[in-house]
Amino acid sequence: MNGLTALAQNPWAIAIALNAGLLAIVRVLPKQLLTLAGIVHAWILGVLVWGTLGSSGYAILAAYFILGSAVTRVGMARKEAAGIAEGRSGARGPENVWGSALTGALCAVGVGLVDGLHGDRAIASLLILGYAASFSTKLSDTVASEIGKAYGRRTFLVTTLKPVPPGTEGAVSLEGTLAGIVGSLAIAGVSWGVGAIDLWGVLWCAIAAFVATTVESAIGATIQAKVTWMTNEVVNIINTTVGALVAIALALGHAALA
Repeated sequence: MNGLTALAQNPWAIAIALNAGLLAIVRVLPKQLLTLAGIVHAWILGVLVWGTLGSSGYAILAAYFILGSAVTRVGMARKEAAGIAEGRSGARGPENVWGSALTGALCAVGVGLVDGLHGDRAIASLLILGYAASFSTKLSDTVASEIGKAYGRRTFLVTTLKPVPPGTEGAVSLEGTLAGIVGSLAIAGVSWGVGAIDLWGVLWCAIAAFVATTVESAIGATIQAKVTWMTNEVVNIINTTVGALVAIALALGHAALA
């Protein structure tokens, strides 16, 4: 009995069982959210996040996945007709999982190492902020892109402000930009609600997401098509990394001035 109790209190055992159950449900849903390979990689990610950050970190990840999957399907018929919809009707594969979550996963690993070595909690707090900011940034990017493609009335290249068709790499629209800000605040709000960050952190996440998505659009408008290895997934990793670093830099700057 004591062995079962200890197992039930082990965060890694909980993570393995919880993710297996949830992803089994995802597998049988009528709408395919993840490919089979995507489910395997999402399980690895989910176990890692719960094992290092617990339920609060997992809630942020779950919120990103649910909201990101939902917004991908907004205006799907219109986007498919225009030929600018996500492939596989929005079902995510391994490349999408890690393109979106590699930065967050590394922040989670960092927190786990700090805790395991009984290190400075201030460092852990900054890494948790980076984790939240990475997903705030990625949802902002996803929402801005999907809403812009579906409902953007005028779409401009971010570097020149010249009109371009929706779906063009580096294109932005007013509708998409505003929706992206709402998306970043949604994840930042969840992060605050579960106690991962404070209200200043919500502001840092929102600012960082705006900066990072603007950088990503600039990359898409200038060099992405010219560099063979710079796939959308690589750009997503750059995007989320910039978001995490900007949020951490803002927090450090604020602390220095306080």
